[in-house]
Amino acid sequence: MGLIIRDDRQIKALTGLSQAQFDHLLPVFSEISQTTQQQTYEKGVEAGTRRRQPGGGSKGKLPTMADKLQFVLYYYKTYPTFDVLGAQCEMARSKANENLHKLSPILYDTLVHLDLMPYRELATPEDLKAALQGMDRLLIDATERAYHRSTDEVKQREHYSGKKNSIR
Repeated sequence: MGLIIRDDRQIKALTGLSQAQFDHLLPVFSEISQTTQQQTYEKGVEAGTRRRQPGGGSKGKLPTMADKLQFVLYYYKTYPTFDVLGAQCEMARSKANENLHKLSPILYDTLVHLDLMPYRELATPEDLKAALQGMDRLLIDATERAYHRSTDEVKQREHYSGKKNSIR
């Protein structure tokens, strides 16, 4: 792929995963990729647009499944432009874009299959409890915002907390 990984520290820096985590994802990623490729092949045969058998044609710059997984993880860890990604992986920017858009759904399906995708929407408190099951601590990061007080003195007294403003 163009990225030479020497040790666990470097793979973590480039992909966000340890070698053990990468090795855990790889077989599922490979299986889902092969299933997707087979479905695409069958659709092409049915439509009469398929010209080659699966695996035919040029091999491209990402010949192995490990290269493909590393490529998509590297992109999501670093978010380079397609010019930079293409140069890093020795391919044209259009091929970098094409490969990313082909491999991203496979990574998504892999993470869903392994139950590693985070929850995006929690509609009820029960959904939140289910999402946090097994967690013993929850940290909530909040940003304090300035409150625009009314210029009316009566309303100001009504909302006064009793705290003195430390910044003058």
